[in-house]
Amino acid sequence: MYFKSWILLSISFFGLCSITAARAEQASYSLKSLRKTVLSGPAQGTSYHITYFDTQELVSKNDIDSVLKVIDLSMSIYNPSSTISLFNKEERTAVKLDRHFQKVVDASFRYNRITKGIFDITVAPLVQLWGFGPKQIKHFPDSNEINATLASVGMDKLIWKAPYLKKSKPNVSIDVNGIAQGYSVDVLAKFLESKHIKNYIVELGGEMRVKGRNQAGEFFKIGVERPASSHNQLLKTEVVHIKSGALTTAGNFEKYMMNGKQKISHHVNPLTGYMFSSPVVSVTVYAKTAMEADALDNYFMALTPDEILDFVKKRKNLEVYIIFNNEKGEIEEKYSKGFSNFFLKKTI
Repeated sequence: MYFKSWILLSISFFGLCSITAARAEQASYSLKSLRKTVLSGPAQGTSYHITYFDTQELVSKNDIDSVLKVIDLSMSIYNPSSTISLFNKEERTAVKLDRHFQKVVDASFRYNRITKGIFDITVAPLVQLWGFGPKQIKHFPDSNEINATLASVGMDKLIWKAPYLKKSKPNVSIDVNGIAQGYSVDVLAKFLESKHIKNYIVELGGEMRVKGRNQAGEFFKIGVERPASSHNQLLKTEVVHIKSGALTTAGNFEKYMMNGKQKISHHVNPLTGYMFSSPVVSVTVYAKTAMEADALDNYFMALTPDEILDFVKKRKNLEVYIIFNNEKGEIEEKYSKGFSNFFLKKTI
């Protein structure tokens, strides 16, 4: 259903040095009595993995699959019967949105304003033009094709009066890949919490949301793999841990195509029709919700490292870890002050 380039976020359950012995022993005593349940399966063109701890199995794989099926029928551009697929047909001018789609559209307009038009769900025709949509292409576009397609791009071409979404031109189409996967993670997390599950980690396509601890009383640890050189080799892992919240990552070194010697990433600028020109290789974003982190990580791919840090500094409950190429083409990293609190240790 949805795809995006992401640096591997992996889960482990080892000791956490920042917890005192007494606190760890007390937490471990209570959590060891809880049952560990692991659920996984295919979803949205990728897969999901959920681990939670409780005295009994309160949520099953069938429960999770049922929740995801509803979202898929709403916002999957790969499902011809979905609401979004119906909207994208040229003969269709308006559709009535379900509650999930409404929340995503509301948020999309908000992030479109926040990012000054960079986050734009009408970018779908451009994504397809460059070969990152559901259809294969025979050649990369020229300037005439790009300019013609830009005439159908822009959220000013959408008319949003809940629960109805309308378009001003028949060839306007939308793609919510840049936000819907994070939203799906939030929906799954809320579903677990509705069953009174207090300790869990939800991962879908690399997007994560966590809360609580594992059976040993430790915070969940997440490994962020990153290129250790300009050759984009996955050789280094930074280990982070968070008490609660979401982590998502966007990057350009895993999902791309080549046009001769030119590297074509899937991050298309809806304002120009071309790929973003930025030294940023990847960004890992922490936020309270996966939807917010998901929406902003792609936006950050359009900025310089300092612009990203300045954006984050002005907002609460938002942190970032940036990997970028310096002026010499070497890999460097920067991160916000709050993100430094998430590091478990530095690896060599």
